Amino acid sequence: MTAVDERTEQAPALEVGRDRRRKEDQRLITGRTRWTDNMTLPGMLHLAMVRSPVAHARITGIDTTAAREAQGVVAVLTGEDVKDLQGSLPCAWPITEDQKAPPHPAIAVDRVAFSGEVVAVVAARSAAAARDAAELVDVDYQELPAALELRASAADEVLAHPDLGTNRSATWVFDSAEAGTGGDVEDAIRDAEVLIERDFRQQRLIPAFMEPRSTVVDPTGEQFVMWSATQVPHILRLMLALTLGVSESKIRVIAPDVGGGFGGKLQVTPEEIITFLLARHTGKPCKWTETRSESLLAAHHGRDQWQKLTLAAKKDGTVTGLKVELLADMGAYLGLVTPGVPILGAFMFNSIYKFGSYRFSCTNVFTNKTWTDAYRGAGRPEATFAIERIMDELAHELGRDPMEVREQNWITHEEFPFTTVCGLEYDSGNYEAATERAKELFGYDELRAEQARRRENGDRVQLGLGISTFTEMCGLAPSRVLGSLNYGAGGWEHASVRMLPSGKVEVITGSSAHGQGHETAWSQIVADQLGVPFEDVEVLHGDTQISHKGLDTYGSRSLVVGGQAVINAAKKVVEKARPLAAHMLEANVDDLEFSGGKFTVSGAGSEQEGLTLASLALAVFAAHDLPDGMEPSLDADATFDPVNFSFPHGTHLCAMEIDTETGASSMRSYVCVDDIGNVVNPLIVDGQVHGGLVQGIAQALWEEAVYDDQGTLVSGSFVDYTLPTSADTISFVTDRTTSPATSNDLGVKGVGEAGCIASTPAVVNAVLDAIRQFGVQDILMPCTPERVWRAIHSTDAAGGGDGHAPTAEDAAGHFRAGEPNHDEPGAAGAQVQTPQEGGQA
Repeated sequence: MTAVDERTEQAPALEVGRDRRRKEDQRLITGRTRWTDNMTLPGMLHLAMVRSPVAHARITGIDTTAAREAQGVVAVLTGEDVKDLQGSLPCAWPITEDQKAPPHPAIAVDRVAFSGEVVAVVAARSAAAARDAAELVDVDYQELPAALELRASAADEVLAHPDLGTNRSATWVFDSAEAGTGGDVEDAIRDAEVLIERDFRQQRLIPAFMEPRSTVVDPTGEQFVMWSATQVPHILRLMLALTLGVSESKIRVIAPDVGGGFGGKLQVTPEEIITFLLARHTGKPCKWTETRSESLLAAHHGRDQWQKLTLAAKKDGTVTGLKVELLADMGAYLGLVTPGVPILGAFMFNSIYKFGSYRFSCTNVFTNKTWTDAYRGAGRPEATFAIERIMDELAHELGRDPMEVREQNWITHEEFPFTTVCGLEYDSGNYEAATERAKELFGYDELRAEQARRRENGDRVQLGLGISTFTEMCGLAPSRVLGSLNYGAGGWEHASVRMLPSGKVEVITGSSAHGQGHETAWSQIVADQLGVPFEDVEVLHGDTQISHKGLDTYGSRSLVVGGQAVINAAKKVVEKARPLAAHMLEANVDDLEFSGGKFTVSGAGSEQEGLTLASLALAVFAAHDLPDGMEPSLDADATFDPVNFSFPHGTHLCAMEIDTETGASSMRSYVCVDDIGNVVNPLIVDGQVHGGLVQGIAQALWEEAVYDDQGTLVSGSFVDYTLPTSADTISFVTDRTTSPATSNDLGVKGVGEAGCIASTPAVVNAVLDAIRQFGVQDILMPCTPERVWRAIHSTDAAGGGDGHAPTAEDAAGHFRAGEPNHDEPGAAGAQVQTPQEGGQA
């Protein structure tokens, strides 16, 4: 054994930084867990929803007679039956004082606003009986014109809610000149030597979590107990109380093991309200579990934006200004945080670049489609996609390598902390280190050389390289910032640490897991803080009666906010134990040292035994000999509200091979190097990154929620909504660099959304890089083989029919500058101007 081995063996092993298999996995993998749908209570009724098949209509009649008389049916309720009881579903984020919003009933009363809206509910003694009876409910509809296309809806061509008089819900603006954080973007545009304009489309996506939404409500005595597959049990309890007029103290919400969320379960759903109402109406436990088709149809969707970007730059490639104009589709209603999702992206369009001026405006628009809300990344993937796409466009216009243009404009590591043109302070980062490592792993220069050979040889299969150098704001928290954005809650998080007489430790966290591995990571953190074995820490969460305070899980906040609350509570435990340890060791408090779970007296020598926290916990429980005035408890609570976000970043590189004859694409390689600060559990981090990558790649290549011209969702099953499987992906190469965050003791930054945020533009940039030689400047996502093929051949028709790549002038003559042609996904959709020369391409 070497001397190094001896030192390693003698030193206490730290848990933070170790690969630990998740404590949760045993019960999840073996099925020995309790999902909400596993719940069976005595006398329980099952619910089935009757949903509108049309997008927009008046309800002229509902006949429930046959359903009420069906075998096993206990109750049938319509919107008319509960119109004075159901209230309106909450929106916690009114982004402007004049924001317009229609009432959002759980059950429609006299009008439906999207296909899939609930118009009645059946409660029966079995799920089959409820489903059968629901088909007997006869609803008469008088169909109305439906607002479906986002830009047409923004122009109020058809009104989604005629009573509002407009489809425009709110317009939110950030201007660096007005905020004092930068110059006037119109000046930058006027003075630009190079001006790039692009329209980008963020298609509508469906969260498609593994476990469908499910709710059980038990009206036990004076209390209602709700089990729900939710990300937000604490928020759900509060909103149930406010919406239904029930005392919050009478509601207990339990989120058992939850099979994924991706933001799709960050919601107060109509079905949760309805299940609560039926339980109260019947006095019996009620359960509702959605079918997969219901999930795709009526669970909230994500993304769905039109993005217009104008980038001003000098001829040498230095960016000087960025103007962003968004149209964001709200769908038919405003959900819990629907209006604020695009606003989160407002602070990320500038990304890692040093823009001198910036203006962001977003108009939220109603349509007669399922409402949108948070989806993994929530506003930040949309921003990252747009800025990384337009940086590629700038490089192409200048005839330079896109990585070189990025390096010229990004914040260097010597400049941190750096205040951005949005006024955010990036506390730490090193874009150079992450990029250098990614290029090395990717073989960037070698692949560029191969790409050049293939182009020169006119190969049928062309190679494209895509880049995404991103950052994001994580740890959705600082309450003052959220307050300045008119968000309806704070951003703090709560934790408790309990020392049990047996020496074991209970950790109660307000952050509610739905697959992130909290039980494992929190155990590692507390094991190090208190010097107790990893196995002796039990983490409790997701039950508002056990974890009475919390703001739940979203926005990559669990570790950077909730984890710090756990640390603070653990530190309080040690400080509460210190006077008792001094008393029992007959020493001065100031002479005590705490390390490895044990108090010792400074200078007393290595032979002293000291006192462990476990022994002190037992002494406190007995309370036979406590210092005067000490209460018999070492338990501690802590609430943490950070002063800043955290800012993970990374460089993602993708190589795509495109068959120019068929449009088929295949991923050659994908490398990402992320800087997420310090790492608690590398195994969990790798899992989060891999999952996020697949989700972002899926947006680029496969996923899209599609409606027909009647407002019917035609991608309403996994036959048509194409989620990738493991067979559709490759092995990713991942690595990390580390620049610790300064906003928390762990130095962590958050990782849950990074892969999803960064990967989409990397893939699309790679696809375009492979076929840009044919005059293609944009392809609508998802970049399916048909769309890629059409892009190549539509530009060929525009002027390259002789086999030669069409010129920019050819493309400009065939497509409208500044607006992509969506029948022809290869449209240029761009305007590049050199004002001094009056040139346009």
